[in-house]
Amino acid sequence: MSNSLLLLPGDGIGPEIAAEARRVVEWFNKARGLNIEIGEALIGGTAYDVEGAPLSHETIAKAKSASATLLAAVGGPQWAGLSYDKRPEAGLLGLRKAMGVFANLRPALCFDALVGSSPLKPELIRGLDIMIVRELLGGVYFGEPRGITTLPDGQRRGVNTQVYTTSEIHRVGRVAFEIARARRASGKPGAVTSCEKSNVMESGLLWREEITKLQQAEYPDVPLSHMYTDNCAMQLCKAPKQFDVIVTDNLFGDILSDEAAMLTGSIGMLPSASLSGSGGPGLYEPVHGSAPDIAGKGVANPLAMILSFEFALRYSFLAPAEADLLRKAVENTLETGVRTGDIWTSADGGSPINTRAMGEAVIEQLARLN
Repeated sequence: MSNSLLLLPGDGIGPEIAAEARRVVEWFNKARGLNIEIGEALIGGTAYDVEGAPLSHETIAKAKSASATLLAAVGGPQWAGLSYDKRPEAGLLGLRKAMGVFANLRPALCFDALVGSSPLKPELIRGLDIMIVRELLGGVYFGEPRGITTLPDGQRRGVNTQVYTTSEIHRVGRVAFEIARARRASGKPGAVTSCEKSNVMESGLLWREEITKLQQAEYPDVPLSHMYTDNCAMQLCKAPKQFDVIVTDNLFGDILSDEAAMLTGSIGMLPSASLSGSGGPGLYEPVHGSAPDIAGKGVANPLAMILSFEFALRYSFLAPAEADLLRKAVENTLETGVRTGDIWTSADGGSPINTRAMGEAVIEQLARLN
């Protein structure tokens, strides 16, 4: 596998934040000698407009042959009328499936400089550091049967199927338990909370039983607790620091991770990593969407995209020193008081900066720290 990165700008604000991530990669190539070859391809609505499909076979081949893929965002209202298999989101789901990335790591980390940006009280959010491990290739997004049909009486019925197997649950559970062990070594609690709806869903009961079996057989040193997903959603707002590692299914992980992201002040701040268990290339992307309302205005926050490259440095390029350097540069940038509009408040003084200026601020801090 080559030392290469496939960049997928996608739709909406994607090209704007991808441009800043590219500049960061180029800085590491020049200043730290990483020599990462950057390729680029289309995905999502932009790919549909140009290639007739939201994900081409050529893009899949490029992603599989690269060391890592860095994706910005997909989607927009102009493609809402397409069939589900043609919509931009189908390209993202298809890419995840083609790459076999079943474990989605979504941190909820609050930088000290942004405590005041959270909707929660400072004492609830200061020091927040949660890792949500979301199963990514199973559950209701991929289950069969699915579709919309017309009944004999003329009513329409929509069907999606929630389905999991033992092996699917165990493989994502192992990722969560391994992360908890590693976090304990760095001073974190090292505990796992597994979330489902076993009180009303058979798939949730299977999830609870199999996660318990896995913990007892392979990870007896890692504390495990169970929580209904609706209670977890409430507890994330009530007392978020009670959690360390949360493991959950595809649908619930999608919802809980977005909620947790907003606790930190802005969904525009948080990255994600999607990994396979085979050592294959990882898929890295911000947890936010394409934000069509601000697309083209140059005001989007690029930090989640930049921090997604930090994850790529850590998990795919195996460059922990460079990953730590980038994390520190982002932290220092925020401490200087510069803010894009999504994290700016009147208490910060001055005025928010644009996308390009935020990228430049991070590169300036990288140069100072190097």
